[in-house]
Amino acid sequence: MDSEDARADGLLRTPDGSVTAYSARFGEHYSSRHGARTQARHVFVEGSRTHLQGAPRVLEVGFGLGINFRATLADARTRGVPLTYVAFEFDPAPRSVLEAAAEDTNDDVWAAVLASWGAPLTVDHPGVHLDVRVDDVTAALLPAGWATAIYLDGFSPARNPEVWTPAFTERLAGALAPGGVLTTYSAAGDVRRALLAAGLQVTKRAGPPGKREHLVAERPA
Repeated sequence: MDSEDARADGLLRTPDGSVTAYSARFGEHYSSRHGARTQARHVFVEGSRTHLQGAPRVLEVGFGLGINFRATLADARTRGVPLTYVAFEFDPAPRSVLEAAAEDTNDDVWAAVLASWGAPLTVDHPGVHLDVRVDDVTAALLPAGWATAIYLDGFSPARNPEVWTPAFTERLAGALAPGGVLTTYSAAGDVRRALLAAGLQVTKRAGPPGKREHLVAERPA
């Protein structure tokens, strides 16, 4: 796939070689145009310190094209640690788009995701448990005090304001285990204030390519 064809099809190969796609519904790309895979690793896996966890339990808001999950899965596989991952996706992308975005992924867990895509799915493989829930996360019951990491990766507050409200942010904070970390690509002042109001310890961290910084918020242990 060359970059011109990718743009024509709504797909875009980013500078690090990974692929993202444009959402006509939200008017934004699913992941960073400056490096989708790099953002997933830097902002979400490393920003949440999931790459240091012995048995990470991740809650994701916005499964999208699965790039954050694939980055987290690759890290867990490399380190030989178990991974439990729960993701909410209200508007699943077509299977063909997921396949194109993960053209270089050869993994039995990802193959199982594609085989069952389009409906709520559960994948259980040795050392990996994945739930993708096709549901409105703002109305869903979240697991209290469970997550070692929360990936807040919805479309921007301007395009998808429901997942950035102070009320929902407070609910996300309640889903974190003590010492757990919520991370997001956003560095917006309103998002930072909502995280602080939810009782989290918020810091700004250097961003991935194309972004000066992003927010990390920890629940006190």
